[in-house]
Amino acid sequence: MQATFGQISTEKKLSEKEKSFQAVLDKTVDGKKIFGTSFAIKKDTLIWQGASGDFSIDQAYFIASTTKLFTTAIMLKLRAEGKLSLDDKISNYIDQSILSGLHIFKGKDYSEELTIKHLLSHTSGLPDYFQGKGTSRKSLENELTEGNDQFWTFEQAIERAKKMTPLFEPGTKGKANYSDANFQLLGKIIETITHKSYAENCKELIIKPLGLTKTYLYQDSTDKTPKTLYYKSNELIIPKAMTSFGADGGIVSTSTDMLNFIEAFFTGKIFPKEYINELQEWNKIFFPMKSGIGIHLFKLPWIFNPTGAVPYFIGHSGLSGALAYYSPKENIFVVGTVNQVAHPDISFKTMIKLTQKVLEK
Repeated sequence: MQATFGQISTEKKLSEKEKSFQAVLDKTVDGKKIFGTSFAIKKDTLIWQGASGDFSIDQAYFIASTTKLFTTAIMLKLRAEGKLSLDDKISNYIDQSILSGLHIFKGKDYSEELTIKHLLSHTSGLPDYFQGKGTSRKSLENELTEGNDQFWTFEQAIERAKKMTPLFEPGTKGKANYSDANFQLLGKIIETITHKSYAENCKELIIKPLGLTKTYLYQDSTDKTPKTLYYKSNELIIPKAMTSFGADGGIVSTSTDMLNFIEAFFTGKIFPKEYINELQEWNKIFFPMKSGIGIHLFKLPWIFNPTGAVPYFIGHSGLSGALAYYSPKENIFVVGTVNQVAHPDISFKTMIKLTQKVLEK
């Protein structure tokens, strides 16, 4: 009899907790900034997924720069197979025509000095072809949010970066600059080593082995499967651009698939788990984020977290308001999106609220 009561009370407790998770999502959707959201969270035996607003639970969405975790995972898998070293010069894998004039800082050419580790950790000093201002004095991001959807190739992305000025010498101590050009180059290195496309590598090395049934690289601009992004109060229809990001931001997924992926990433199912410690060399990148090697650290400063109740997280996020993070201290995995390019920070606020609910006794 006691066991039965215990079971009932546990189930009741869980449903109360689940209601509190759903309330967080429902409150996040305000019809002004956020029109729909999807999140999933796991701690030990507790697994919960929910959606609100114009999202259903199994809705596919653009994960944007969270894609970089897939690229990092592939690089680390290739490393484990002895196909590359993080200290390899990228000149071993990138054509001279691409490399030529890529990194000229204060009159000196550092293009041949760049390593895979520089790219993964954003310590290359390369400018960002996407958010950096080009010759038009507008960033590609600005052009897209103004409604100018467009295709670009790997070569065009790198050419765009070459027309901008690098920020520092590669590997300058304590310096990092977030650059999508780094991951465009990593995508090309993966293709050079494997003689397969980035999409094929994602499928063969991650998607199929993990059984991610709704995850794929977006390559067809007529594909209407992923939820349309929002920029402020308007839909942001940029399918051409979304096919162009590739290794720096082109993957479509669901919260179910992303929860499976982020757990696999941090528990040694894709590459050796001991690599995770090596990735945690942190440099300031944008408040309150720090960049490691292929992953980011999200840690609230003391002033916003005086009791230390919110743990630090490692993982990655994207400009679309998508994220995938893991708390080593609390063994919490959390993924999701708020699908809003103008307010990706709301995704972090949602993650914090869900984490607080999980940790409530």
